[in-house]
Amino acid sequence: MTTAGARLPATEASRATASAVAIAIAAGLNYQQVCDDLNRWGTLERRSRLRSQKSSARDGIYISTQCRYLRSLGWVWIPTMFIGSGCKVHLRADELPSGWLFVSLSKHLTAVIDGVIHDTEDPSRNGMRYVYGYYLEPVTAAVATATSVGARTQ
Repeated sequence: MTTAGARLPATEASRATASAVAIAIAAGLNYQQVCDDLNRWGTLERRSRLRSQKSSARDGIYISTQCRYLRSLGWVWIPTMFIGSGCKVHLRADELPSGWLFVSLSKHLTAVIDGVIHDTEDPSRNGMRYVYGYYLEPVTAAVATATSVGARTQ
């Protein structure tokens, strides 16, 4: 499903980074607000031999910066792939939980809402794309934690 272009002005949709678009869609935030926030977070990064430039919403955001930003919004990281475990979860509705998700794929990030991919193009590779992990929205994460805690105490 291609929904990101409809939410962004035409001039912005052509130069938007995938992570800024996915965060705006999954978090339900204004795209410009997300870009401004990510640019502020990018100014806090240190340059190094491997990072000659700082993150920007227009040119790309380092994974560590987007992770810190999402955690600051209250999103919770759920890994689905571990070293030596192989792929267990693919980008398919029947393998992902329902709710609003920010999904990390190989070289791409996308928003998934109740099993429907919201992106500028279809990144699913016919349901065979590996999911490294996903961020759960704060409300869903709180319910999942309460449910699992309740299940353990019974």
